[in-house]
Amino acid sequence: MDPSNKATPLTIPGAKGIAGSSGMGQPMSSSYENQWMLGDDKKHERRKSSTVDSNKENKDASSQPNASVQPPARKSQKSMTKAERRALQEQQKLEKERRVAAGLPKNAKKAAELLAKTGGGSSVKSGSPLSVAGTPDNTTASVGKSVTSPDPAAAAKKAAKKSAGATSTAKSQKNQVPWLLHLDASKRPDTMGFKDLHPAVKTLALYFSEYKIVGSNARCVAMLQTFSKVIEEHKPPADATFSRHIQKHLDPHIAYLLATRPMSLSMRECIRWLKKEMADIVEEDPPLSDEDARHRLMNRIEHFIRERITMADQLIVQNGLQKINDGEVILTFGKSSVVESLLLATKKKGINFKVIVVDSRPLFEGKHLLRRLAAAGIDCSYHLLSSVYVALSSVTKVIMGAHALLNNGAVYSRTGTSMVAMAASDKQIPVMICCETYKFVNRTQVDSFVMNEIGNPDDLVNTKPMFNSIHQNHPNPTGSALENWREQPNLRILNLMYDVTPSKFITLVVTEVGLIPCTSAPVIWREYNEEFGKRG
Repeated sequence: MDPSNKATPLTIPGAKGIAGSSGMGQPMSSSYENQWMLGDDKKHERRKSSTVDSNKENKDASSQPNASVQPPARKSQKSMTKAERRALQEQQKLEKERRVAAGLPKNAKKAAELLAKTGGGSSVKSGSPLSVAGTPDNTTASVGKSVTSPDPAAAAKKAAKKSAGATSTAKSQKNQVPWLLHLDASKRPDTMGFKDLHPAVKTLALYFSEYKIVGSNARCVAMLQTFSKVIEEHKPPADATFSRHIQKHLDPHIAYLLATRPMSLSMRECIRWLKKEMADIVEEDPPLSDEDARHRLMNRIEHFIRERITMADQLIVQNGLQKINDGEVILTFGKSSVVESLLLATKKKGINFKVIVVDSRPLFEGKHLLRRLAAAGIDCSYHLLSSVYVALSSVTKVIMGAHALLNNGAVYSRTGTSMVAMAASDKQIPVMICCETYKFVNRTQVDSFVMNEIGNPDDLVNTKPMFNSIHQNHPNPTGSALENWREQPNLRILNLMYDVTPSKFITLVVTEVGLIPCTSAPVIWREYNEEFGKRG
């Protein structure tokens, strides 16, 4: 065989040069070609030269003993996979637990500073596997020196309390819906971590957590009156003025209320307004004296309660009376203070009508409304939410309250409101919502899962033994079937406090500025912000 016709990776066998194309048929010059077409002697020389270069580099590196070895670049969390991020979080959590067990601060940087100040010693037992992840490359430093703890009894008490709190949290999260753990729940008031709290704020937090004060209007009024009392009794330090120190003084009180029970959207709007008022006092020129600033802030709170809540409810009652006629059968859900005032005013006006109160667990707020209406001589009937379609058979109008009116026209209210509104819309029954304008919020929400409040699931479980004549084998039961529901791994009980009703199910909204469609909510919100100088 002709050696000239021997095939190579980049040549065609038997290809000769073509006249006029001297480059055709010739091998292409590339690193790939050079790698495979070199002769054995050339390959040997190339391998030898690369070995010499490698030895030279190693020799240069060894000749510099003080040269620092660069650690591999740390991955950013954005470039990590979900598994890598989870592993990193577990590692950081383990390191934090080790630091706490050793009596060091939770923060890695503070723990490293403390170890540096004490010369590497702390309240760490000999051989304890403490690691401090405070270096930039997330390296760990083991500490094995034995130093006596300053107060072992206090440290043990603190660790026991933390362990009990963790156990309580784990127990409360057991059998909960896993994809709704981001929602906040009401907690027992705990003053740990809060200093110099006013007694009135502690009392209010206890009322909120035990649902002794319910309803957005009642909660807002109670909160503003409590803050007014805190402002009245606050004495700033000698080196600070009242107007500049009051916001710093109120911040931990607001945080304490928020940690006890999630605030309603209307309460957040009130706090936003109050902070704007405090900022306006600071910007006054010439500056106000401490007493003038105190009285001005208290007067502004009193004016807000009177104008935006009390008088607003009276105007809503006047506007709502235009829509109630003789012979009406009105259905309402739960208990709303403004709806209660509207129904009582309708009775005083001499209009003959009936009321159907629909209620649901766990709060049964409708019972309180039913008691008040029956005492006023109004013909009432009471239904549970499960029988709402039966109740709607004779209803001519549905009137309900709201906790907030969102920017997209949706109504944020007690759980069950959306079900009643959808059932009424299905039967072509008009739905009226009574809502003050201070509850209009610049927020859009299309479902009840992004933001909500979770109640105690045990409130939905009846653990008392109930007699059932159908159960012939157990005529006198000693316990409930759901008494140990948390021990059933496949059972989840969800107690959402609020739901979102889409605007298409709402006929109109009764406000102090008149009867408006719910889609006008952003316009009203914008106008009030311009009036009070708090746009954005």
